[in-house]
Amino acid sequence: MIMAFLVSGVIILIQGINPIDAFSAIIRGAFGNIGSIANTCVRATPLLIGALGMTLGIRGGIFNVGAEGQLYIGAAAATTVGLLPLPVPSWLHITLSLIAGILGGSLFAVLPAFLKAYRGISEIVVTIMLNFVGIYFVSYLIHEPNLIGKADASYAQSRDILPSAALPVLIKGTSLHFGIIIAVVLALILFSVLKYSRFGYRTRMVGANPEAAHYVGVNVKRSIFTTFLMVGGFSGLMGAVEILGFKHSIFDYFSGGLGYDTVAVSLLGGVNPLGVIVSAFFFGSLRAGGNLMQQTVGVSTYMVQVIQALVVLFIVGIGFMKPRIRKQKSTTLQPIETNNLEG
Repeated sequence: MIMAFLVSGVIILIQGINPIDAFSAIIRGAFGNIGSIANTCVRATPLLIGALGMTLGIRGGIFNVGAEGQLYIGAAAATTVGLLPLPVPSWLHITLSLIAGILGGSLFAVLPAFLKAYRGISEIVVTIMLNFVGIYFVSYLIHEPNLIGKADASYAQSRDILPSAALPVLIKGTSLHFGIIIAVVLALILFSVLKYSRFGYRTRMVGANPEAAHYVGVNVKRSIFTTFLMVGGFSGLMGAVEILGFKHSIFDYFSGGLGYDTVAVSLLGGVNPLGVIVSAFFFGSLRAGGNLMQQTVGVSTYMVQVIQALVVLFIVGIGFMKPRIRKQKSTTLQPIETNNLEG
């Protein structure tokens, strides 16, 4: 991560701007006052939820690149329920909307889950293509006033969800909402499930060695299929929380690439639910502080994406090189050990 900031600093320096000023602006924008901290938490919330799904998938042998599309479908499902004037208490309306988001994401993951589990087709290719299907399908929905679109809007967007479906604000005068509690609790639950439950052990076994899991009696295909649907549910919940807690309506490309960022958040967190909490807040702080960096020192907010990309690049690079370094060390030490034995 340090290397990512060093390289980013060089890029900023080439533009004639002091990188220390730029990074200081990010820190102030993310943690300068209570409003900034609240904004960081809001930015981190969907990243944390989505990255938990990504973490579950990787642990179970699934690399879901379709979180973006599943996010959109989950958001649309939650918005649809959130627009209904249901004669129920607010907490129940919120719960039903969140469940709709989870189901939407899970249903959108059925096809890649089936193809992965029962046909052996790469989920990477399928989910990448389905991202566009999900994004443009939701775009169609918000362009149609007869569906969820807003008729008198200056740009295409859905109607605002009803107040009864909105997640409650935790700190008055800020945007911090109840979604952050949902996200952290889910992280703790997933950590416990993966580490201590039979389901977690079975999932980790399938992810580490599906052949060995099959030989000890695990139904590998069913495990992959079920886990994939759960991963899609996390992505759908990510979209639902973003709408119910923060945006309150859908518009074209409202996510800002949240689904894609979950890959980076999960990898930076070491594919561990507790580590993902830290990495989600790190990425959330970059998103929250990027605007102040642009306003005060003139560095584009796209630099935040550069930093994120560099972080992932160095993480993947280190993970790629470590086994080779270990192998090289073992082959180098072997003759020395043999000579010692002969002596």
